[in-house]
Amino acid sequence: MAGKKIIAICQLGGEFETNRDGSLSYRGGDAHAIDIDDQMKFNEFKMEVAEMFNCSIDTMYIKYFLPGNNKTLITISNDKDLKRMIKFHGDSVTADVYVIMEEIVALDVSNLPASRSSRTTLSETVLPVDAPLDIVDGIVDDTTQPEVTLDAALDIVDDTNHVDTHMIIPAEISPIFSIVSSNDEKHAKGAQQWQNTITGVGQRFNSVHEFRESLRKYAIAHQFAFRYKKNDSHRVTVKCKAEGCPWRIHASRLSTTQLICIKKMNPTHTCEGAVATTGHQATRSWVASIIKEKLKVFPNYKPKDIVNDIKQEYGIQLNYFQAWRGKEIAKEQLQGSYKEAYNQLPFFCERIMETNPGSLATFTTKEDSSFHRLFVSFHASLYGFQQGCRPLLFLDSIPLKSKYQGTLLAATAADGDDGVFPVAFAVVDAESDDNWHWFLLQLKSALSTSCPITFVADRQKGLRESIADIFTGSYHAYCLRYLTEQFIRDLKGQFSHEVKRLMVEDFYAAAYASSPESFQRSIESIKSISLEAYNWIVQSEPLNWANSYFHGARYNHMASNFGELFYSWASDAHELPITQMVDVIRGKIMELIYTRRADSIQWLTRLTPSMEEKLKKENHKVHPLQVLLSAGSTFEVRGDTIEMVDIDHWDCSCKGWQLTGLPCCHAIAVLGCMGRSPYDYCSRYFTTESYRLTYSESVNPIPNADVPVLKDSSQLTVTVTPPPTRRPPGRPTTKRYGSQEVVKRQLQCSRCKGHGHNKSTCKEFI
Repeated sequence: MAGKKIIAICQLGGEFETNRDGSLSYRGGDAHAIDIDDQMKFNEFKMEVAEMFNCSIDTMYIKYFLPGNNKTLITISNDKDLKRMIKFHGDSVTADVYVIMEEIVALDVSNLPASRSSRTTLSETVLPVDAPLDIVDGIVDDTTQPEVTLDAALDIVDDTNHVDTHMIIPAEISPIFSIVSSNDEKHAKGAQQWQNTITGVGQRFNSVHEFRESLRKYAIAHQFAFRYKKNDSHRVTVKCKAEGCPWRIHASRLSTTQLICIKKMNPTHTCEGAVATTGHQATRSWVASIIKEKLKVFPNYKPKDIVNDIKQEYGIQLNYFQAWRGKEIAKEQLQGSYKEAYNQLPFFCERIMETNPGSLATFTTKEDSSFHRLFVSFHASLYGFQQGCRPLLFLDSIPLKSKYQGTLLAATAADGDDGVFPVAFAVVDAESDDNWHWFLLQLKSALSTSCPITFVADRQKGLRESIADIFTGSYHAYCLRYLTEQFIRDLKGQFSHEVKRLMVEDFYAAAYASSPESFQRSIESIKSISLEAYNWIVQSEPLNWANSYFHGARYNHMASNFGELFYSWASDAHELPITQMVDVIRGKIMELIYTRRADSIQWLTRLTPSMEEKLKKENHKVHPLQVLLSAGSTFEVRGDTIEMVDIDHWDCSCKGWQLTGLPCCHAIAVLGCMGRSPYDYCSRYFTTESYRLTYSESVNPIPNADVPVLKDSSQLTVTVTPPPTRRPPGRPTTKRYGSQEVVKRQLQCSRCKGHGHNKSTCKEFI
């Protein structure tokens, strides 16, 4: 797409709003247009945007939407990202680009009030708000308690549909709250705009709730705590919490209306403001209203950062629990109810199959209508796997840390460039033999193939029996990582860390050994250390994990955690309600297919880039080899070893050809003597053509996924309730991927810095 130009519509100063279908819309702000092409560098683009808006290049984030997907913002951070954006908008004349600023503000404290008592009278110290203020919905009436204290029980959400027309927030969304640099840190920028929310006798409010919220902002701005003397639906009387302080206010309903009017007010404070920076007035719903807009753009906003930012922005010291509960309320206001998401599953599954014909989305419930399991596989994934991928699937799982826990089961494949290709996934209430069996049944139904498949998976959790029963004639390769962990756990001898490491190394050598002789040498080495370990390996069914005995084709993939990229998507979205989590994963798959399809259009080689590189490495080893020609199809190749190559059967005695699907150096040497191209003897799955077939179909968006539509009035609705499990207290456990520490760590001497011994056995200094 050389020379392709588009017009970037750059927008700054507005804000994102979440629509009912979960998509984002941008409202307000300024817009300017820039001509860009695929030769423009990211820094040039960024400098032009900064100059156009007269803003700092160092505090700028640039984001955009993929065509057809307004739910996920993509960040441009380098030249490659910018070129991809231009590629993705290849069929368009324009592309919308959103500029988000990270604002760092230093306050001029020379005009700030010197004493607390003056704060109630010096309204001219309110900082101007440059951007238009926005209306925030979903604010909850959160207190009917007689006294508001830091240790008091927090408010209970009882009206999530209420709209507060006077909640004020900064219109510009910035990645962090403004940092206040002031000697009087208590009197922060955010609170200054609230100094006049209460003006005095005669001021009217639309409801009691609106008056309470205004009163809370006023107290925060003026740094005092208050207590309710009377607090009901038609009257509120409040006094300063400090003993002897005369500040007092009384408001009540105007007759025949719902309006609340301030009837009496004593604005004078005589207290010293000892509670100025505590979180007396910062209820969790107030915290939610403050952080909601930022949380919309930055969903990984942490409670400890909320505590720091509100301290800097509003001068209020929250505790961690207040911040966490405020974030939970804001998340529910933004994302919707977790419970309602489960009830939407029947409609959600229908929408998936309607918008993506050929896909399979199904769920089951228990007898009490509680959620049991959900299976999803998109047509683009099924088609791509069957048309372009090796018949090789990796089965693994990760725990979900959502409100109702659960586990994600997944089947991923390897594309022709050895990239992760998601095929199917399921959300289940718990990882069990029964749930794995159900998952494989759905997978079998979705694939509709009789071709033998090699599965790389754990041998536990009922997978051994389920794979054999459901996918008859297929192969089950035990995941070497899980096998190694089990091996270490089952060793009962008192072995040192170094000895365990040596045994694991021999275990891996036995697994990768290409011949039975090499396999036997490796396990004999283990036998010399521990007969128990040797017997464990012999009884662990090497037929299912050792290269020298395994009959399936796993292309040298030994572990089931190949799909780490896919699991990271689920981990990033695990706190969302179930339907939104699935839709985030769908969006990631859609983006992956779109990106890789666009990238492969530029490839000019017969094989995919990684396979081209592997073939070149084998070709470099050919020079010292000697080929003894033969009239048949079997040849002898001499080098460091003597190997037999059968060209007709794509076989070499070194097993490299069979294990990888690419000709080994011995086969390339023979093919060179025969005047044949090694490309004709590579697995078809490694060709650029097959790779493009893998990504030829698209995953479509699911509009209005959260709005159930009945086909007719007589249609019966299925009720789905959340599973009975809830997230336990404490930090969730993290599932470790990759080799275990016992494999990685090597003993190092602190004296000579050598490996394999420690300072007590070091011979260097004896």
